[in-house]
Amino acid sequence: MGSSSPPWPSPLPHAVVLPYPAQGHVIPLMELSHRLVDHGFSVTFVNTHFDHARVWASHPGPRAETGPLRLVSIPDGLEPGADRNDLGRLTLALLERMPGHLEELIRAASAEPERGPVTCVIADQSMPWALDVAKKMGLRGVAFWPASAGLLATMFSIPSLIEDGIINADGVPTSEHRMIRLCPEMPLMNTAHFVWNCLGDPITGRIIFDYITRGNKFIETAEWVLCNSFSHAEFPVFNYAPRIRPIGPLLPGLKPDRLVGRYWPEDSSCMEWLDQQPSNSVVYVAFGSFTIFDPHQFQELAIGLEKMGRRFLWVVRPDLTEAANTAFPGGFEERVAERGRMVGWSPQQRVLAHPSVACFMSHCGWNSTMEGITNGVPFLCWPYFADQFLNESYICDTWKVGLRLSKDAEGIVTREKIDKTVEALLGDSEVVGRALELKEVVARSIGEGGSSFDNFNEFVKSMKKVV
Repeated sequence: MGSSSPPWPSPLPHAVVLPYPAQGHVIPLMELSHRLVDHGFSVTFVNTHFDHARVWASHPGPRAETGPLRLVSIPDGLEPGADRNDLGRLTLALLERMPGHLEELIRAASAEPERGPVTCVIADQSMPWALDVAKKMGLRGVAFWPASAGLLATMFSIPSLIEDGIINADGVPTSEHRMIRLCPEMPLMNTAHFVWNCLGDPITGRIIFDYITRGNKFIETAEWVLCNSFSHAEFPVFNYAPRIRPIGPLLPGLKPDRLVGRYWPEDSSCMEWLDQQPSNSVVYVAFGSFTIFDPHQFQELAIGLEKMGRRFLWVVRPDLTEAANTAFPGGFEERVAERGRMVGWSPQQRVLAHPSVACFMSHCGWNSTMEGITNGVPFLCWPYFADQFLNESYICDTWKVGLRLSKDAEGIVTREKIDKTVEALLGDSEVVGRALELKEVVARSIGEGGSSFDNFNEFVKSMKKVV
């Protein structure tokens, strides 16, 4: 308290890190921040007030208000009771209100003598206006993309997609369900599944499309465009868009003392339950932070998990369904008590690394995808929106480490389909074998001398140079 100097060395550079306010964005940027601190950076991590409160409320340890990684917050521009799952409204508010708040925060952070002036801004690709703030303030700017390079390359390709008549100037596909490839060897993409076209609302889609096209201009000023992927996973994309540099997978939760940035408290008791299960016996079921099921589909999923007769660990968020209260089928919990476990949120990286887990029923969010393949776990794919359809294509068609859970004519994944697809996956030794092979590829990429390892170190060295 009374010391005249901080208990850690005052590093050169001081990075301000700004994620988009969504779970899949906060977590990898938090992990990147920890790694920067490990390499001598001071980091000011900027959440919105709303997300900042959620992160600290879900953190089991004491709040660290000082140190080389400091968490701060600024307003998102919405009133306290607003629906922050309304991506269109949230994104417009961020663009209108946050740049001024960010500039004020940078000035205040630069005035802290123990940390030194801010030298760079590492902005989520979905907060590209922050790079304009950095440029105006004479700071170095870095863009970080938490999802697949394939999706980012698609966003960068919007002008050519319009020129080629694939989409119109509003981002709407000119042909229904047209399948395209940006370049040879990339996965086929359904134009209806472009990220701005599958948000459930055309108005929101137009807002996001305009936001992306405007943001692409800001990204041109970035010194680096980093991506939470690895070279082998998407090598055609990195040839097509060489500015994108993979430094992933950035995996959270490997060190228990590190703040992960979760929005919900983790129920670690499920690890003790997993310890009691046989090797390769548990179906892990988790659908990320955004997926919402209608009550009928939720009931069908529950009955499907019961019907398959296998052990399962199911993450059931409080807001997983559209209903006010998520209700299991009558008697469900009693009937599956011997072989099923339900939790509100799990320490997912640790779960997927557990030897009792046989496969992962997933929404195919990119963080979940990276965590699954890093641990050699095969997938049952159930995408919900945004980039998840492209990720499903990678899993099932490119890497061939999973199977799709297809829907019936009413758009429902039935109990019978769940049962049959689980059995098909776990009975396919080739899919399981490829998942284990991909695990080894990931390990080489992030290990010393691997492509992601080298890219990250090159980035760190460049940011430490005085310019």
